[in-house]
Amino acid sequence: MRLFIAINLSQEIKETLIDLQNDWYDLGVRGNYSSEENLHLTLAFIGECPDAAPVIDALQGVTFAPISLQLEGVGAFGDLWWAGVTHSSALEAVAKKIRRALAEKRIPFDKKKFNPHITLLRRASVNEIPPGSFVPASMTVDIISLMRSNRGKDGMIYTEVGSIQAKSSYPPMSDDATERREAFERWEKTCRYIPDLNEKKELAEYREEKYGQ
Repeated sequence: MRLFIAINLSQEIKETLIDLQNDWYDLGVRGNYSSEENLHLTLAFIGECPDAAPVIDALQGVTFAPISLQLEGVGAFGDLWWAGVTHSSALEAVAKKIRRALAEKRIPFDKKKFNPHITLLRRASVNEIPPGSFVPASMTVDIISLMRSNRGKDGMIYTEVGSIQAKSSYPPMSDDATERREAFERWEKTCRYIPDLNEKKELAEYREEKYGQ
């Protein structure tokens, strides 16, 4: 089976991207458009893997706070067109943690530099993306999914086979240093007394990695 780790998008973001695809189609752009149900943002591509269980096990060691994800612009890799997202250090950090977890379990994955994008169109029939824009849309990422890819008669079928959820007790991440510090200070006051030593260690590691404190 072919596996990848991804963020499945909210309905609002999907509808925004489908509107953009429809605009391109109306302008005469042809190619292999991604279906609404297959729109996602890949964090790590594993490829062929005989068993999903070791990957699920590796993901259980990855913790993250809810992440804000916002669409921003479009681009292309040759004839593959994509939608971009606003730069997010939190998104890059969780992608790095996932890849490190896979490496520690000796699970092979594509080691190309993380370049967050959402594939909208493959084999575009024209060379240049038509001018235009889409309505800004955003979502909060609190689930990261392990996806299986199978080829069906009408194209690829993506199925979730596992997932991890954000630690809701952690404050949402911001790219602004002052906001991060203030959010952490408010959050820390609410969970000062934690009886579980493992949880204390995990929170200390989270604080050091995310806030440098």
